[in-house]
Amino acid sequence: MDLPILYLVIPCYNEAKVLPQTHPLFLNKIRNLIQAAKISPLSQIMYVDDGSKDKTWDLIEGFSMENHHTQGISQSRNRGHQNAIFAGMMEARKQADIVITIDCDGQDDINCIDQMVAAYQNGSDIVYGVRSNRKSDTWFKRSSAQLFYKLMAFLGADTIYNHADYRLLSKRVLNELSNYKEVNLYLRGLIPLIGFNYSVVEYERYERMEGESHYPLSKMLTLAFDGITSLSIKPIRLVTLMGAFATLLSLLLIIWVFYGYWTDNTVAGWASTYIVVCFMGGIQLLSIGVIGEYIGKIYLEVKARPKYIIAKRTQKEEIEKH
Repeated sequence: MDLPILYLVIPCYNEAKVLPQTHPLFLNKIRNLIQAAKISPLSQIMYVDDGSKDKTWDLIEGFSMENHHTQGISQSRNRGHQNAIFAGMMEARKQADIVITIDCDGQDDINCIDQMVAAYQNGSDIVYGVRSNRKSDTWFKRSSAQLFYKLMAFLGADTIYNHADYRLLSKRVLNELSNYKEVNLYLRGLIPLIGFNYSVVEYERYERMEGESHYPLSKMLTLAFDGITSLSIKPIRLVTLMGAFATLLSLLLIIWVFYGYWTDNTVAGWASTYIVVCFMGGIQLLSIGVIGEYIGKIYLEVKARPKYIIAKRTQKEEIEKH
């Protein structure tokens, strides 16, 4: 087998504090793999600047000028972590045989790259980086993550437990991924749908080397909602079941009211009426909200807007739409 051309795709958003520390690690890893004859000398690090407001792009340009194993692309505006990863993968697949996506904060163990490349050479088209534990997480984040994976499994979504966005994809997987046109991207659930041979590499996740996390609770919840609504229609079915249950309960209450009327056992009271009104109102509002989430996703998909727009490159300056 010819040595594969590897592209490390690294999304960045306001990472000027951490990049000077992690870039040498990524560069040394590429150089070591080349020296060990594991990957082609044409392998690259591709940084994807997701509309940063600090000096992130200036650093990427500097890294690119310092050595020929680094390049970068910059999006026209901030479009989110998933779109940044997608943009990098779609650009990298033009030259790469394999792509590994990894965050730039130093939390993912870069030594697993060796195992991922070895797994690819043994026949795996997809290699998932899976956390061996969650010791570095807070209790809330650990508990909420476990609840999310269990919820996704209950809803029938095919996801890899404790896998984020640290993974290897072969060129043919990337080519198939390019055929998925949805704007509502949730790569952690989308890639398992493609199929092909896959394997898993476990690693320990560390603390950030520098800076602050760009994934607060609000973004985590948004990602969770996107994942659920893009991979499963079970919430709509649950709404239907709740509606059927409420209808059945209402029929029983109607029978109870008529029975009381016929037996002259009617007692004027607000409690039962109040409970029924609140119960029905709550189910209706919940149902409208769930249906609205799906309608909103349909609205965005129908527009078919580009998932990313590249405004700048370290090698050629031009605007492209995809």
